[in-house]
Amino acid sequence: MSSLVVKIEFFIGATLLAIITFLVFIAAVMRFAGYPIIWSIDLAELLFIWLCFTGAVRAMRLRAHLGVDYLVARLGHKNRLIIESILAIIFLAFMSVIAVQGYKLAVLNKERVFGDSGISYYYVTIAVSVGCFFLSLAIIANAVEAWRSRNTDDPVFIFAPKPSDDGTTQL
Repeated sequence: MSSLVVKIEFFIGATLLAIITFLVFIAAVMRFAGYPIIWSIDLAELLFIWLCFTGAVRAMRLRAHLGVDYLVARLGHKNRLIIESILAIIFLAFMSVIAVQGYKLAVLNKERVFGDSGISYYYVTIAVSVGCFFLSLAIIANAVEAWRSRNTDDPVFIFAPKPSDDGTTQL
């Protein structure tokens, strides 16, 4: 995983969170002052959707998604890698379907307006397809890294974080 990619993901996520926080704060202050800004909450909601997908991609890349590995943790690295590879293929197939259907939904919603903002609902629904695409890239990158490290002294998995020497996991 490229250090630059991790920094870019963090920057995008932090920037989106800062903008959302600013928009909600300004909307609350202006509403209290008697001059509500109607579009700011809609824009904050739109950016939050993009932030969720940015965070999901970052968590996938860092292997930080919540998972239950009670049974597979007892398998050897080779068997566990095979199981995780099968799961990755299922994941990629599912993400492909969601991405295609999300794109179709985005195209259908081009003329629909999001709330009172005047922003096309397309920008909300296209986040699903873009998010699925980048999640798929992250899982492919994790799989390539896992298979390349399978015969090394420090193997990694596709989904699970690497266990440390004391039995806990490292992120």
